[in-house]
Amino acid sequence: MSSPDFLKNVKSLMSILQMVGLVVFFLVLYGVFLISCERRIIFHPVKYPEGYWSPASRSIPVEDVYFTTGDGVRLHGWYVPSSGGAATMLWFHGNAGNLTHRLGNIEMLRSLHINLFIFDYRGYGRSEGEPDEAGIYLDSQAAYDWLVNIKKTLPQKIVLFGRSLGGICAVEIAAKNPAAGLILESVFPSARRMAQKIFPFLPLGWAIKSRFDAIAQVPGLKLPKLFLHGTQDEVVPYKLGRELFAAAVEPKAFYDIEGAGHNDTYLVGGPAYFDALDRFIRNAISDGSRKNS
Repeated sequence: MSSPDFLKNVKSLMSILQMVGLVVFFLVLYGVFLISCERRIIFHPVKYPEGYWSPASRSIPVEDVYFTTGDGVRLHGWYVPSSGGAATMLWFHGNAGNLTHRLGNIEMLRSLHINLFIFDYRGYGRSEGEPDEAGIYLDSQAAYDWLVNIKKTLPQKIVLFGRSLGGICAVEIAAKNPAAGLILESVFPSARRMAQKIFPFLPLGWAIKSRFDAIAQVPGLKLPKLFLHGTQDEVVPYKLGRELFAAAVEPKAFYDIEGAGHNDTYLVGGPAYFDALDRFIRNAISDGSRKNS
């Protein structure tokens, strides 16, 4: 090879290396930016007065509930009673909006004739504070404690329901408290697995502070478990829901919500979706009653 050709090849290689280095530099810079904004990326609270704060307009009877967490944060929730309700659903909602944005879903759930308690994490709706992983776990425990200690709801009558990020909270509570059953809808295995999905070219799993590690806890949960996932979920891929289910032990069941995305499960699922919830809740409560009789 002549000297001019060799020098030309060296220059081309140097150009390529410089371009690769520049790309890597900007990817690292972008990763650092994402990590610095981690909390704002994960949590999207909508604070009062934004939202739909008139449940009476839909003829939904709501008891405004205020309670305090172990670290002194005052939270707000809605308790929705049902005449003769044999079960109580403790609802852990997802990472965006506030409890009022679940009003349409609450209205449809009333057909199951169960009591329902939904609350806002710190920083959401009328709840004080700012959200973080440790904080929303404390909030979830405080909500469970309110049901058991203040409302005098028997644990064997409580079904934990968590959607998306709220499913991580539901798993956390199920790992530390008795309950009749656990329903996980559109839930991801861990923050690391979600980071791999959202940023496949950035190894952020090792760097982010939040763990949200449901997959580490579900193998130890012995209570009945129902997993539901939209087959067209654009936020938490269906295969991640299956991955979490595979890690769980019996008794467990998986329900495909055909054609549903992340936020329209109860709409696309229709009557069959609510029938699946109803069957699971009735069986879980019945099993819990037999074990405690």
